[in-house]
Amino acid sequence: MRIIGRLDVKNNHVIKGIHLEGLRKVGDPQELAVEYYKQGIEEIVFMDAVASLYNRNNLFHIIQKACEKVFVPIALGGGLRSLDDVSKALNAGADKVVINTALVNRIDLAKEIAQKYGSQCLVGSIEAKRENDSWRVYVDNGREPTKHNVVDWAIKLKEAGVGEILLTSIDQEGTSKGFDIELIKQINESIRCPIIASGGYGNKKHLADLLKIVEPSAIAIAGSLHYKKDTVSSIKQEINSLFIQEKK
Repeated sequence: MRIIGRLDVKNNHVIKGIHLEGLRKVGDPQELAVEYYKQGIEEIVFMDAVASLYNRNNLFHIIQKACEKVFVPIALGGGLRSLDDVSKALNAGADKVVINTALVNRIDLAKEIAQKYGSQCLVGSIEAKRENDSWRVYVDNGREPTKHNVVDWAIKLKEAGVGEILLTSIDQEGTSKGFDIELIKQINESIRCPIIASGGYGNKKHLADLLKIVEPSAIAIAGSLHYKKDTVSSIKQEINSLFIQEKK
């Protein structure tokens, strides 16, 4: 299970909130990327938190700089709406693109990206919020609800050519109260597609709770690293320890 550092960026600052709201500045994106790389992070996701509002991504220059010092896969998301946008992201140094709103607006974009660049290049982002016994898909950084049920939408994304899914629980995001394990389990059982679980990690007990039930391909961590409550190396050690215990 990979550990991914998630950097949500607004106006050249890494920001963090709760339930994707109440955002506060927590650091410089390039400095944090380098710090997490030195700690042993396996991938970094840069998300432009306001790009969908303005129909553009402003992070191309940031990842260009980051690529000079960070030598792990980099994914870029936010405001990417066309093949041309994807091309710009890849030319700037991204290995993958992360797309939510544009796929909800036009699912065929996934097929076009997969055909031109390969499924491994495309991460479908799902922002999920619980409604009674299911979850609804949200867009625009958790601001706008859609008509889509999360499980049904995940299936459609996979069928359209998405190679991986970044699954963010809006309910758990920023709370440090643990992952939405039921949500992750349902998606994992519904599709054969790598899942990045995002939203809720707060301490190492949450890893044990998660891995007892389901093993996503990766977890995305933000606040616990930004606020120095944890380190990449200590999280890796805990994951390895849990896997060793499981095999005994």
